[in-house]
Amino acid sequence: MAFLELEGVGKHFGNREVLRDVSLSIERGELVAVLGRSGSGKTTLLSIVAGLLKPCRGTVRLGGAPVRAPGRDRAVVFQNYSLLPWLTVHENVRLAVEQIHPEWSAQKRRDHVDRYVELVHLGHAKEKRPAELSGGMRQRVAVARALAMEPEVLLMDEPLAALDALTRGTLQEEIEAIWRRDHKTALLVTNDVDEAVRLADRIIPMTTVGSAATLGEPIVVDLPRPRARRDARAQALRTQVLTRLGGVAAAMPLPAPAIEDAA
Repeated sequence: MAFLELEGVGKHFGNREVLRDVSLSIERGELVAVLGRSGSGKTTLLSIVAGLLKPCRGTVRLGGAPVRAPGRDRAVVFQNYSLLPWLTVHENVRLAVEQIHPEWSAQKRRDHVDRYVELVHLGHAKEKRPAELSGGMRQRVAVARALAMEPEVLLMDEPLAALDALTRGTLQEEIEAIWRRDHKTALLVTNDVDEAVRLADRIIPMTTVGSAATLGEPIVVDLPRPRARRDARAQALRTQVLTRLGGVAAAMPLPAPAIEDAA
């Protein structure tokens, strides 16, 4: 049995069908990317896995247990950071830790938060508030907050879409390094082909059936890590993904020209 499993999931809002017969299996420690154009239903799918939305049909199971509501076993990294502006970097992360571990001492919480703030290279900025941070730094806080909750599954909703190309490349590198260290089970939804190729073990295209979306056949990413976009094998796989997406890819914003991965 897969660690995270969706079976026949469907969702509609009023008369509008968004998802139809979505089935997906993710093994423990696997990073899977669902790739589709904006507005195709990716965020709805992620919200169902997170327990923020209930499916109209089908089931979601994590570790064999049905998912019916949000839980500490899942953490979400949102596209828009979702930080509290009056709290510092350390306080934003600590708030999540306090909700998960109210029984911990203040010192243990502080040490735990410091570990994850340092992990995303923000130790020098831990007393700053979101307004004092760049977009990339704010997203680092969001990643630290999610990881500090120590979830079983990390859910990422186009977490780097709002960033410039240089910052996006740097954070992709950091997310990949963190995943290689912890092998956290992760589900990423994105419309960036290069991001999916760089981060995922499998890429699953989201395709449209009538007005609703479903999932196509997965594409295995068998490239060694860490990955570089200028690698010939990565470019060949990118072409394969775009070919598989077909008409969906034509409607998607294409990534910017490749830049050096050292950015």
